[in-house]
Amino acid sequence: MIGVGVQIGFHPPAEQLALARAIEALGYDSLWCGDHISFHGQYYEALTLLAAYATVTTRIKLGTGVYLLALRPPALAAKQAATVDQFSGGRLIFGVGVGGENPKEFEVVGVPHKERGARVTEAIDVVRALWRDTPATFRGRFTSFEGVSLDPKPVQKPGPPIWIGGRSDAALARAGRQGDGWLSYVVQPDRYAQGLAKIRAAAEAAGRSLDGFTAAHLPFVTLGRDHEAARSTWVRILSQRYNQDFGPLAGRYGIIGTPDQVVEQLGVFIEAGCRYFAISIIADAEGLREQLETFATEVLPRLRAR
Repeated sequence: MIGVGVQIGFHPPAEQLALARAIEALGYDSLWCGDHISFHGQYYEALTLLAAYATVTTRIKLGTGVYLLALRPPALAAKQAATVDQFSGGRLIFGVGVGGENPKEFEVVGVPHKERGARVTEAIDVVRALWRDTPATFRGRFTSFEGVSLDPKPVQKPGPPIWIGGRSDAALARAGRQGDGWLSYVVQPDRYAQGLAKIRAAAEAAGRSLDGFTAAHLPFVTLGRDHEAARSTWVRILSQRYNQDFGPLAGRYGIIGTPDQVVEQLGVFIEAGCRYFAISIIADAEGLREQLETFATEVLPRLRAR
């Protein structure tokens, strides 16, 4: 069955938590948040936000899409993630990525921008060791320790699934070597299929099985009475959010239109190998609830039937 979750952007705290409750009540499978220390617009700290979601939900999975692991000491990330998994009863999906669009957020935490990929690759192993072992020992380029226990451990054993975000060859190789899943964004279906092939090749070269691996995608979705109305909203909001013209990108990366059109567009990703969507609804604040409800009633059941 195709899994479907929702990533929501920034809202005042009471509204943010009300949306979390609504998304669970509407039957979605997961609730996602992005992560930046500093970027265009406003972001809550990701694991702190998921801890808040854990207190107002009971069933829905909680995911980072994606957590910029290089911006934090890996032991701190492991501790915070384990806490979220504890308070949610084992519902965390730990999506991690390299980031890099804003070098200033690396500068402000004292991490060299050019080291971000190597740091994430090592930090994934650090986090898993601390989740798994009592005591844990690790010797690496950026992190070394001996006989350290991190308790309590996560509810999920040996730890929450780690999904790798990104679309570069380095990210795809990382997903194949280390990931429990892959979360892509800003790709077309043909590139998605090529990405999965590269992940399989990296896993085979590393001698690991991809049994249980989740192939996921984060699409920007706008529903409307027709394609043009939905496209206008999609372009306007994303152009404001990212401070660039998204008009040329709508035809390539937008999931836009009536429910029938959106089902058809997402279906092409399913044919390319995707089995999970973490959708980002692109809508004005006053229309977000309606979009979530329409997607849940008119799109979600048809995707799951695939």
